[in-house]
Amino acid sequence: MSSATVEALPAHQPGNTEEMPAEHYLNDGKTVFSWLGTLDHKRIAILYMVVVLLMFLVGGTFALLVRLELLTPGPTIMDALTYNRMFTLHGVIMVFFFMIPAIPGIFGNFMLPLMLGAKDVAFPRLNLMSWYLYVLGAGLGIWGMINGGADTGWTFYTPYSSMTPTQILPVLMGAFVAGFSSILTGLNFIVTVHTMRAPGITWMKMPLFVWSIYATAVIQILGTPVIGLVMLLLTVEQVFGFGIFDPARGGDPVLYQHLFWFYSHPAVYIMVLPAMAVMSEVVSTMSRKNPYGYKMIAWSSLGIALVGFLAWGHHLFVSGQSTFDAGAFGVISMMVGVFTAIKVFNWTATLYKGSVTFTTPFAYFCGFLYFIVFGGMTGIAVASVSLDVHWHDTYFVVAHFHFIMVGATIMAFLAALHYWFPKMFGRMYPEGWGLVSAVLIIIGFNATFIPQFLLGNMGMPRRYYQYPEQFQALNVASTAGASLLAMGFLIIAIYLAISLKYGKVAGPNPWGSHGYEWLHTQSPPITHNFHGQPVYPQAPHDYTGPVEGEVTHAA
Repeated sequence: MSSATVEALPAHQPGNTEEMPAEHYLNDGKTVFSWLGTLDHKRIAILYMVVVLLMFLVGGTFALLVRLELLTPGPTIMDALTYNRMFTLHGVIMVFFFMIPAIPGIFGNFMLPLMLGAKDVAFPRLNLMSWYLYVLGAGLGIWGMINGGADTGWTFYTPYSSMTPTQILPVLMGAFVAGFSSILTGLNFIVTVHTMRAPGITWMKMPLFVWSIYATAVIQILGTPVIGLVMLLLTVEQVFGFGIFDPARGGDPVLYQHLFWFYSHPAVYIMVLPAMAVMSEVVSTMSRKNPYGYKMIAWSSLGIALVGFLAWGHHLFVSGQSTFDAGAFGVISMMVGVFTAIKVFNWTATLYKGSVTFTTPFAYFCGFLYFIVFGGMTGIAVASVSLDVHWHDTYFVVAHFHFIMVGATIMAFLAALHYWFPKMFGRMYPEGWGLVSAVLIIIGFNATFIPQFLLGNMGMPRRYYQYPEQFQALNVASTAGASLLAMGFLIIAIYLAISLKYGKVAGPNPWGSHGYEWLHTQSPPITHNFHGQPVYPQAPHDYTGPVEGEVTHAA
């Protein structure tokens, strides 16, 4: 693919049409059943969005409560057991019910068929079933929280999970059921990519978003069954008193760690690879250039998926594994940094001499680059055994995890939400407020977690209810940063809700993008996506000239 600069397209052209299209997927049936029984991948994506955002609200509320408790060295607003429940449920919700399903469930479902020229995913009924399984899992988790909660941390480590006084089983079952949703979604995406590409879309002409979603789907179907079996074994141990992981019953807690992290380390990339997928789309559109190093970005996605399965021992440096094993897992963990660097350098090269437009999605792209590089470098550090032993179970690990996982994933989620909002709903949001909220969130995230890096380096353990007074100033700074974050998210919720009804009509392609999903269908799309079979004579984001006004269809 050429990386030459071409004539810059209009950066922003909202209002290309004065009125919304008369027919689109949003008004094709307005009853509750037409939504709850839909087989349209776009409507299923909206259903995912509703529940995912609800889970984000609940998980974020728990996070704020944890930060409020840590304002003072002693008890502040809750007792010790409640505090343990708060940080556990915050982690469970954010990992299993927000970050893992957010981008694949919403934007993968909505955009994948549009990018491939397909009228739907390969298995529409299975797609709807995956949403119901996700809702069932989230419902079980919420019910478990109301009826006793869990206090083990989101990892459910034994012997904590064997000795807990809380009712952990409903939360375990919630994660177990949600895992089936993840497996079915991954299977659907893989089959869709293999069998439903439109004429002209070869493997090397697929959008980079599709490549990363495909790599994510591979991890989902290979890794998720492992965590499902682990949750099932833990449940059996709880119910029947078997000695599988509990050392008091003759079990092996380190076996649990091996099985848990065999899934949960690749799960990091179930969250980050879709985030990288979004960035590949945003950077090409906002710089008006072809993606530099298309093949390198595409293959690095599969490289991350492969290496992710080989690095689980990175989490067991202090568990008693041999020196050789620790060194081997450390080196393998660092290899992820190589594939990530390939993407970062190619994204940066895409910007070089481009006609860059500083929109809200691009602001989140800049935030993503910062978090993925900063967080990635701390990841290289904790992959070094000697450093990891010092930082293990301290707030340094908390900050690292949130930078690389939460920071990068939320940056990409918000970038995707703003970038594809016009395509999904046909209206624009206020760009000024979008940039204000982006600045608040990026600053707030740094203010929340940079103090935690310092706390961890000073030796403050994570998950502690009380701490020495010498750590209070940094904890207060971290809580203040969390308040800024909450304010930024609140602003986004307000202006996007208003924009759904009163936003300026976007037109078919407000960004002037050459991405497939923008060129071949209206905004919002019709129910079956296309009036005919689109023809794709060129590669995605192939900026060889202005966007043409007419869409080419096969006879």
